[in-house]
Amino acid sequence: MTPARSLRVWDPLVRALHWSLVMAVAVTWLSTLRVGIPLAWHEPAGYVAIGCIAMRLVWGVYGTRYARFRQFVRRPSTTLRYAQAVRQGRAPRHIGHNPLGGWMVLTLLASTAAIAVSGWLQTTDRYWGSETLEWVHTGLAWSLLGLIFLHVLGVIVTSRHHGENLVLAMLDGRKAPASGNDVA
Repeated sequence: MTPARSLRVWDPLVRALHWSLVMAVAVTWLSTLRVGIPLAWHEPAGYVAIGCIAMRLVWGVYGTRYARFRQFVRRPSTTLRYAQAVRQGRAPRHIGHNPLGGWMVLTLLASTAAIAVSGWLQTTDRYWGSETLEWVHTGLAWSLLGLIFLHVLGVIVTSRHHGENLVLAMLDGRKAPASGNDVA
């Protein structure tokens, strides 16, 4: 039985930026594979991604409660304790991002920004045709794919452990209110 979902957690801007970034990253990948997306879309999608990241950074400071980094980025020691609790099957439910999720947000944003910057640098006179920078850009992109896999796996594991659909929550912004040992 799924608890009633009445608490608004993810505001419209957080959700729009999340799904826009998902789409931008997907377009950049598909354009390099030449699978229905023209290669010409690769660079504009990278600019969309960096724009989403810039807006998310601003919203992480000035946004709504659960959008703010200070609400969900925990100390490394707290995150380590949470990871141990996950491994033991006793991790508490968090209304916003859990400690591992908070660090994953930062890692995904930083990785995607590094990819976008390394891609942009390749358009400059100084780095045009740089094989080293192309290698860095491609390596970062493959690393991002691994991080995305871990992110999705974390969403699935957490959803199952707490009996809530986190993907749906990121679509409509709502979760069940805190109860018992939940962390608000």
